[in-house]
Amino acid sequence: MTMELEADQRRARPREVETAFLLLLAAIVVDAALWVLDTFAISPSGLDEMRNEMGESRAIQQVAMSAGFLIFTSALFLFFVFKMRQGRKWARSTLAATGTLVMFFLVNSVNASEFHKETVADVIYDLFISVSPVVLVAGAVVLMFLPRANMYFSSTKHSQ
Repeated sequence: MTMELEADQRRARPREVETAFLLLLAAIVVDAALWVLDTFAISPSGLDEMRNEMGESRAIQQVAMSAGFLIFTSALFLFFVFKMRQGRKWARSTLAATGTLVMFFLVNSVNASEFHKETVADVIYDLFISVSPVVLVAGAVVLMFLPRANMYFSSTKHSQ
């Protein structure tokens, strides 16, 4: 009976995995919302800047391509998030690697003088846009590797 109880505990999704799942979903939503705000709402909008640089039709084409890429990458990320929630080790590893890569890009953009703006408000806004989804992903990655989560992912039924 003790063996069955241990097996049931391993199969039950731990709170850490559920929280990581919710953080990753939040990261997808925040990233999409920030893209919409930056592209269309916050002045000067990305669309306005592109219109000035490349004209109306090319700017709209660029926004459409950017939106398509955002949808594709968000859907792919969402696929990995749901597979991670099901206990797939490969999905957890992929999300951890992606999170690490995103952290690297954030650090690189800070070093590349991307945040040297004219006003403090611009710097804060740029940091918020860049950091908020990354913080959510980083928190999820940490949670996915805590001991209870590790036990969940080590279960042979879930790791396939």
